[in-house]
Amino acid sequence: MPQNSLELLLDRLDEAKLSFGLRAAENVARLLRRISKRRITPGETLIRYHELLLFIRAYPQSASVLNLAKQQLSSFRERVEKIEASDADMSAFADPSVSGVAGTSVTDTFTYDIVRWLVNRHSNEVEFDWDWFEDDYRIAESWPRFMPLLEEDAFVEANVPYVEWLRKARGRQREVPWLIRRFESLTRTDREKAELYNAQKLYVTWTPAGRATRTLMQLPVKKVFFHRTPLIQRRDVSFREELEKPASEIMRLSLSQGRRMLELARETSTMRYRELYGFTHGDAERVLHVDLGRGVELYIFGVPRERRLPLRAYHAAMIFKNGVPVAYFEGLSLGERMESGFNLYYGFREGETAWIYARILNVFRRLLGVTAFAIDPYQVGFENEEGIQSGAFWFYRKLGFRPVRRELLQLTEREEGKLQSRKNYRTSAATLRKLAVGPMIFELEQDKTGDWDRFQVRKLGFAVQRRMADRFGGQAERSRAEAERKVRLALGLRGEIAALSDFAVVLDLVANLDSWSVAEKQGMVRIIRAKAGADETRYLKLMQKHTRFRDELIRLGSR
Repeated sequence: MPQNSLELLLDRLDEAKLSFGLRAAENVARLLRRISKRRITPGETLIRYHELLLFIRAYPQSASVLNLAKQQLSSFRERVEKIEASDADMSAFADPSVSGVAGTSVTDTFTYDIVRWLVNRHSNEVEFDWDWFEDDYRIAESWPRFMPLLEEDAFVEANVPYVEWLRKARGRQREVPWLIRRFESLTRTDREKAELYNAQKLYVTWTPAGRATRTLMQLPVKKVFFHRTPLIQRRDVSFREELEKPASEIMRLSLSQGRRMLELARETSTMRYRELYGFTHGDAERVLHVDLGRGVELYIFGVPRERRLPLRAYHAAMIFKNGVPVAYFEGLSLGERMESGFNLYYGFREGETAWIYARILNVFRRLLGVTAFAIDPYQVGFENEEGIQSGAFWFYRKLGFRPVRRELLQLTEREEGKLQSRKNYRTSAATLRKLAVGPMIFELEQDKTGDWDRFQVRKLGFAVQRRMADRFGGQAERSRAEAERKVRLALGLRGEIAALSDFAVVLDLVANLDSWSVAEKQGMVRIIRAKAGADETRYLKLMQKHTRFRDELIRLGSR
């Protein structure tokens, strides 16, 4: 391979991006200048260069390096268009790990809420992809509601030309906006409209323009953090100490700022084929901002009252490094336990992952009072080959998480023994898949170790279903009404309470609710009322103080 070949230059840049100091910065700048003059035609090579530039943009060694990376990213649309004009294979750009490059599109069966948002925000950039459409019968159930005489065709004829019907009906309007407006006009709730639209499984292509691409998307930054010393490695992070440190200041954004951050979070996740509940349905009135240091900023989203989960408190977060979106976080909390999902986007996983994760959990610990952090099996590789290949299990284990299932903990300890005694030993993918079948947990309060090991919210749901089936043959409304009547009597409740119905079906499983003390009953009422409060912080903290209810939840959800 020639010494100045493009691949060799990219190899050198890949190595140099993690070197620091004045000479290292000068070397990176020199490589960037040389590569910028080269013509890059294969899609995979251009993608590799794009990912290196994004990493350098987020973790720059100097101002010169930062400016060079920004300049070259700004020319990426032209580079992509040249490849597309040459009829080269563009399929590599559709991979979710790299999608969203300037000049490319993303195509998926996006949900009604996301398509409606795209129509409102990016109307001229979306269109249906009928080549992917699979099931005409789903259209036959919905389009006749707003296309007169379509029943004549849809209900009795074969090979109905639905696309032609749509094009005649929309006139000069664009297809996606016209159809979404028709669904919005239906006299149904938003959830019913969403169910009706989602059932069609319509493929929508979004071709983002302007700065709404992964290539150019960034927040304005007052002060860039330049990396002049090596990045913080996992071995340098004491996870428990990080969680115990004082939290950074938490600031609440204005409504206009909150709306802008939600827009940015939706753009970021949609172009990556990841739709998070908290970004799709986030509460713009209560968006929180935390500066974690080292150029890392955290934006936290709750959900409005009408979108809250029955029991768990929900929070999502978007993480930026020097203005570049690098990760997202999702937390589901009940009592002091939080199920946490964390994903540093593929191209940034060499960038202080453990430290960032620890700082995020530190913020949520201080904000919500949570002290036990559970990891779903998917996060460590269950039915997730990316997690297996990245060694996600050992990432969490080395931070101090433990498998909650005894046999998996024993397997972990055997593997740890092999790793210590055999110099070149590596855990096999097959063993990692075995380790990934169960959840993991990290507990700050050691006197409560093991309390949540067997708990699953799903088990609570199953217990409620069994109770309804046994008492009323599965008639949900009748069972809910009876449960609410009993709980009202036990707690002495009067008047309308928004969250009572969901709590009633759980409290109905408690055999001795009548015997609770007055203080315990009053505390339970405060918890129920707080679920529908301004946000879910007070709800969680009240629950953490109610020992009786916490213990009942764990008992019922652990059987």
